[in-house]
Amino acid sequence: MQKILVVEDDVVINQVIREFLSDHGYEVTAVFDGKAALEQFRQQQFALIILDIMIPFVTGLEVLQEIRKTSKVPVMMLTAVSDEYTQLVSFNHLISDYVVKPFSPLILVKRVENILRNSSSDTNIRIGDVTIQVDKGLVYLGNEEVNLTKKEYEVLHYLAKHGGQIVSRDQLMLGIWGYTELDSRVLDNHIKNIRKKLPNLPLKTLVGRGYQMEVV
Repeated sequence: MQKILVVEDDVVINQVIREFLSDHGYEVTAVFDGKAALEQFRQQQFALIILDIMIPFVTGLEVLQEIRKTSKVPVMMLTAVSDEYTQLVSFNHLISDYVVKPFSPLILVKRVENILRNSSSDTNIRIGDVTIQVDKGLVYLGNEEVNLTKKEYEVLHYLAKHGGQIVSRDQLMLGIWGYTELDSRVLDNHIKNIRKKLPNLPLKTLVGRGYQMEVV
């Protein structure tokens, strides 16, 4: 079941979106402000984020900018703000769609389906001679399948999805385990095992900053 984060401060609109998406088989997490949106984004992995602009604490554009520092997750802007400048800023941060209120919930669901269909069209991630078959959860070194544990696969997949970006240790632990209060040796061992099983993996350790999967 694909997970969608809905960020909308209007209680009625939030509920309508949540109910329509749930009725169409999506797992929905709904929040009402930008601060909560960023907390959920850091704690879970979503297939899509539906994001209002005029929300409390942190604006939708600020949330979008923060998300784009670490993730390419599809984002749909859903807002009453229709000026050209705001739309251009949004698209410059690689949003997938911009929907202006009022909107049809049924059409919204179709737009969601279209975004998710396009974002999942390529289910393989290739990094040098390593291939990750995302839909099957398999990893290959050349033509040979590599046996990774579940957590090793999740760490590798997370770093690969953020290819070229610096991923901090806290961000990685939060994204995989859901919290940062983790014995650092646990993460170190997973990284060590991944490198041992995939010796040519272009994964750099940046002291004091985290990890970076080089795009090759």
